This record gives sequence, structure tokens and C-alpha cells, in this order.
Amino acid sequence: MQSKFKALSLSYKNAPVAIRELVSLDDGAVRSLLGKLREFFSLTDTLILSTCNRTEIYYSHELDLSTEIIKLVGLERGLMDTISYLEYFDIFHDDKSAISHLFRVAMGLEAQVIGDMQISNQVKRAYQTSVDMDMAGPFLHRLMHTIFFTNKKVVQETAFRDGAASVSYAAVELIEELTSNTHQPRVLLVGLGEIGEDVAKNLVYLKDAKVKIANRTYSKALELAIEYDFEAIPFEECFEAMKEADVIISSVAMPEPLISKQLISSFNIKSYKLLVDLSVPRSIDTAVEDLPGVLLYNVDNIRSKATETLSKRKAAIPHVENIIVENIKEFYDWKKEMMVSPTINKLKNSLEQIRKEELERYLKNADSQQYDIIDKMTKSMMQKILKVPVVQLRAACKRDQAEEMIGIINDLFDLEKEEVKKTDH
Repeated sequence: MQSKFKALSLSYKNAPVAIRELVSLDDGAVRSLLGKLREFFSLTDTLILSTCNRTEIYYSHELDLSTEIIKLVGLERGLMDTISYLEYFDIFHDDKSAISHLFRVAMGLEAQVIGDMQISNQVKRAYQTSVDMDMAGPFLHRLMHTIFFTNKKVVQETAFRDGAASVSYAAVELIEELTSNTHQPRVLLVGLGEIGEDVAKNLVYLKDAKVKIANRTYSKALELAIEYDFEAIPFEECFEAMKEADVIISSVAMPEPLISKQLISSFNIKSYKLLVDLSVPRSIDTAVEDLPGVLLYNVDNIRSKATETLSKRKAAIPHVENIIVENIKEFYDWKKEMMVSPTINKLKNSLEQIRKEELERYLKNADSQQYDIIDKMTKSMMQKILKVPVVQLRAACKRDQAEEMIGIINDLFDLEKEEVKKTDH
């Protein structure tokens, strides 16, 4: 089972957002799909990762179940003719490519924003769901804990996770820095286009903030507000909300600035007001900077901060990849040991059975002292006999010849026959 680990991946690299949305799975759908995979295919080591940028299914099975799994995803999402979506999936048929891909995804090397910090938490949640659903065996447990250890090493030893590398996350990081001394800062986000929506998703990391969101299409603001526990307000009320807000983030497309110097000067600014303009063309009049207590940051300031971080992350990629290679090798060493362990145990059990039978046969009339001496001596002999095949098995692991050596030992000691005999008893 361990050598049959496979994966299917649909991501932003191959699929447009319209397709990604169609196959995206929420928590309930992930649990339902895991249940179906267990029921239909008796899968155990299975992980489903579904984010806005990717939907991936990792599983262990002798057969390639790609088509069947895609059909089940379609069934979960109520889609017709799901097989036509097969072209959008990358399929990893063997364990080496599937494991390597999962490491790269979990570290953020495959993320739309390189080094994305959110992905490692999303992978942890996906694993926890597999554990909760009893869909994680020893193989997946070990693999995931190796990934978590690798992630920790990447954070400690490289600059790959330093700073914010996306404009939206950099904007939220900036707000966090500048409002650190404000109790429950009041944040108003106006406009939920692509960047605005991304900012909204990142605002959840401002733990104490009171967030209001406004959009021309109120239903979109309401939907996001419910999802992230924000307050949605109608667009026409946003000017009134600006009076109270400590932070105003503007991400609207307008020919003229939405926020003028005259508007801001009419507010009673008690300590400060932070304005963040993420619009192109700009939606906040740059003259607001002349007003006392007003701080203005535009998309260029923030983008340069994000670009600098991104450059550092890109420079760290070779180091991250080396750490991944080292830890995958360590995982494979464990995997190989796991592969030969059943044969070692079978051989031990077979020899122990012979030893006990012979002791019973020849020492019926022996006193306890004689029995103890011969018992101790035969145990020692058994350990010495076992040593050579065990050493050879482990050496074969390192040469990637474990399967061949397992076959030889099984034949030599007739272990399959011994196993059947033991089961019959």
C-alpha cells in the first residue's frame, strides 16, 4: 500500500477560476467525499486539500482511481459530465511524484504567492479531517509529521516565510503594524473586487479589529461578512462609516477619487486616520496627506514592500528545496524499514515457533534449571541466526532491492506457508 501513493491536482496553474469554483469542496463536501472513498474503495491513507487555488486528492491504492475520484467529486458538486474536467487535473501516478508534490504544496512552493503562509495551515486542517474520519494510517501519519517538521525547518532556517509577499497581505500587515497600539481598531473596507476580496480574507488575521465592508453589490458584501464575521453596510452608507473608522481601505474602480481632501477634512480626527488606497487609478486624493493625523499609503508603496519580500523568498527557494530533499530521503528510509518489518516479524515468529516446538519435544522430563539453561541458549542461537537475514534485508532497502530480498527470504524460510499454518491453528 505504501508504494502506491497517488495524487490528483487541479490548481490555478491549469484551471481558470470558473473551473476551480465548480470543483471546490467545502468542509462538509470533503468529509462526504472521504466517506465515499472509504466505502467504495476501502481507502485509508487519504487527504483532500481544497482551497480557492487548488483542489487535490491524495490516496493510497493498487489501482489508478483518477477517473472514479473525479466522478465522485462531480457527484458531490452536482456536476454533469465531470470526466470532461479531467484535462484540468495533473495526475501523479507514483508515490515519488505524489509525495514530492505534497511537500512542495505544503511549503508554499506551488502557491500563487510563493511562500504563502496560509497553505501550511490549510494542509494541517486537511490532515486533521482525515484523522477525524479515520482515513489516516501509519503511512499518512508519518508523511504529514515529516512535512510539519520540514515546514518548521524552512521557517527557522530560511527567509522563505518572512514578510508579506502579496499586495493584499502586505496591506493587512501594514495595518496591523500601524494599529498595534489601538484597542479594537475600526476598519472599513470599501470595494470587493479581486484585491478587495483578497484583503477581506486576510483581515481575519487582525484578531481585535472591528471590520465593516461595503460594496456596490450589497449581496457580495453580505456573503463575505457572514463568512468572516464582519459587518456589511450598504455602499451609500460608507461615507458616514468613514467618520468613525480608524482605517479606511479603498479598492474601487472610479474615474474620480472616491475620497477627497474636503471629505476627510470634515471629519473630527481625534488621534489618527490611516488611509490605504489599493485602487488603480487611485481612489483617494493624495492631498489628504496634508491634513493633521492622516496617514496615506497607496498600492505602489505596498507593492514595493511585497516585491522586496518576494525577491527574498525567491532567493531562498534552492535552500527550501534542499531541505525538502533531505526530509523526503528521511521519510523514504522509514518507508523502506516499514516495508521489511512484516518479513522480519514473520521470520522471528517462524523461528520462535520452531524453537518452542523443539523445547517441548526434547525437554519434557527436564527440571526447571536445565530448561532455563537450554531456553536461554536457544534464544541466543535464534538471535544470531536472525541477525544475518535482518542485516541483509536492511542493506537491500538502501539499494532499493527490498522486494527482491523479501521474496528470497519468504521462499527460503517458507514464510507464507508458516503464516497460513499459524492462521489455521
